[in-house]
Amino acid sequence: MENLRPNEQRAKNAILLIWIVLALEIVNLTSSYMQYDLLQTVANGGFTSDEAAEANDTREGLLGMIYLIAYLISAVTFIMWFRRAYFNLHQKVNTLQFSEGWAAGSWFVPIVNLYRPYQIMKEIYVETKRLFTRKGLSEKIDYSTSYLGWWWTLWIISAIIGQFVFRFSLKSADTIDNLIITTAAQMILSILGIPLALITIKIIKDYSKVEPLLTEISDEEPKVDSENDAENVL
Repeated sequence: MENLRPNEQRAKNAILLIWIVLALEIVNLTSSYMQYDLLQTVANGGFTSDEAAEANDTREGLLGMIYLIAYLISAVTFIMWFRRAYFNLHQKVNTLQFSEGWAAGSWFVPIVNLYRPYQIMKEIYVETKRLFTRKGLSEKIDYSTSYLGWWWTLWIISAIIGQFVFRFSLKSADTIDNLIITTAAQMILSILGIPLALITIKIIKDYSKVEPLLTEISDEEPKVDSENDAENVL
């Protein structure tokens, strides 16, 4: 059995990047509303100068690029933390459902990415609490899985809306009406992104408080067989 690997810095990196993405969600929401207002003015026959339209396009393009870069970096840092957390739990529990590599790979496999990351996240929470309960250290665990469902629901809805915005903007965003629809969808996406970011930060923070305590479980003890422990500890 390998030693536990440090995950604190990965957690800090992931949280920092999510805060940055959260700030950009708010900025994007404001920018999208400004674009929506401009498009509504044009659709209703109002006057909009070429300078205002160009400034809007430049702002939206720049923000879109900045957001994409921040989002991708945030995704990488989150997956790095997620995989390391699953790896560490593997060192103490010998019957986890999936290999450690799935904690990263499951995000990139079509269809599988709709459910497996959630399964792994819930397993991390449940099996860690079960492990500490068996070892008489349950008083040191202070978290719940109750908000994991909200986290994943928001993620799935955001992914669906994101796909809609991307596909719709590619093939039919050449009219004012279509641009209004796309912009409205972008606003909804940004609104959903705010609670999603906050819940994700909470998930990382809560588990990061517990993960270092795994070192209190002696490596000489046999790893826990989670399938033989049917006790509901949550």
